[in-house]
Amino acid sequence: MVYTEAFKSAREPSGYWWLNATPKHWRFSDIGLGEECAFPLYGSRGHKRRIFRHFLSAKTGDMVICYASSPIRQVVSVARISHAADEENLYFEKAEDLSHPIDYFDLKNCPELAHMEFFIQPKGSLFQLTKAEYNFIMKKIRASNPAPSVNASITPYRKEDFLREVYMDETQFRKLTTLLRRKQNLILQGAPGVGKTFTAKRLAYAMMGEKDDSRIRLIQFHQNYAYEDFIMGYRPNEDTFHLTPGIFYQFCQQAAAHPEKEHFFMIDEINRGNLSKIFGELLMLIEPEYRGTDVTLAYSGKPFCVPKNIYIIGMMNTADRSLAMIDYALRRRFSFFEMTPGFQSQGFRTYQESLGSKTMNALIEKIQILNAEIASDDSLGTGCCIGHSYFCGQEQSTDEWLEQVVDYDILPMLQEYWFDDKPRLLRWDCALHEVFHDNR
Repeated sequence: MVYTEAFKSAREPSGYWWLNATPKHWRFSDIGLGEECAFPLYGSRGHKRRIFRHFLSAKTGDMVICYASSPIRQVVSVARISHAADEENLYFEKAEDLSHPIDYFDLKNCPELAHMEFFIQPKGSLFQLTKAEYNFIMKKIRASNPAPSVNASITPYRKEDFLREVYMDETQFRKLTTLLRRKQNLILQGAPGVGKTFTAKRLAYAMMGEKDDSRIRLIQFHQNYAYEDFIMGYRPNEDTFHLTPGIFYQFCQQAAAHPEKEHFFMIDEINRGNLSKIFGELLMLIEPEYRGTDVTLAYSGKPFCVPKNIYIIGMMNTADRSLAMIDYALRRRFSFFEMTPGFQSQGFRTYQESLGSKTMNALIEKIQILNAEIASDDSLGTGCCIGHSYFCGQEQSTDEWLEQVVDYDILPMLQEYWFDDKPRLLRWDCALHEVFHDNR
């Protein structure tokens, strides 16, 4: 590799570097935060690394942008030189993992980086950055990865907090945590309004023992969601395509970099996607006995594994009869927990008493009678009952708010349930509105 003298002199040592590593041979995700790593100055055949003088110029304290090359092609970490090079290695320690890695093309097309050494001649391992280039890249990083604060305190979260916020009893909480720890894959199923997504997040908090949202990722499946979105696929970029890691792949990389901490991946509306197509070869990898086992990915041809410290929680709406059931190959890899309305839980009763509304008390009684009728209907069942979350989140209860819940949330659902039974629909329309007349 040849550089002009003018180019060399324009790039005096600045204390900022770009480290390029091929995942096949060297993975940043294998290095823990604060862990020191030795990067060899010589290749496997004993040849000097390209631009060898850079390895000798790097000084203790210099900052390093860590780039995982093809097929990942993303900036994934930030490090610092911990010791200058000796006769064999250059030493650095990882300072930060990026929850949201920066894609190659998000940097390549920036005019501020037009003269960056790596973009001009990408062959090699260690490339110099000017201070301006480093600051620009860090600005890009900070746009989606807020700076970790040393003094930031994460709020503790315990079982008692879960039981206060989620309207379940302690027995149900123990079942949830036991199922998830045993199977590592759990689906919360139930009718709309039972608080599936809310519960999933609080369950993660309770298992972590703290409210750390950086270790939680929430997505929603839909009919067009694909393997390319979830794991890896080719994405258009100007006049070409490049291989781009999907959201679950990136989350696995993050979890692998922090093996001592539990991570939670949540999928809302999990039964809306074509699950076999989305998960692909991960159907095997998500099983507890195969966690940490490598398989070859379809697109990249590189090894990949699902870390042991990832828990997957799916949420499934059982009232939407237009959706197909989960296929059996995926079903056996998940435990299923049926969520029911929490009107009888101590948490909801405490909340209900705090509002002190006679109208709400009377309406809740009617809703529970309604749920008993829905549950006994062979064409509906418990999966179609009215959930408690329609009545939650209020500091005070007004008749206007309650009537809106009835008219615009509950009755439209009953119209869907009993579209062919007008007398029953009319009977419940009158019964629910009687509550407001009786309490005025």
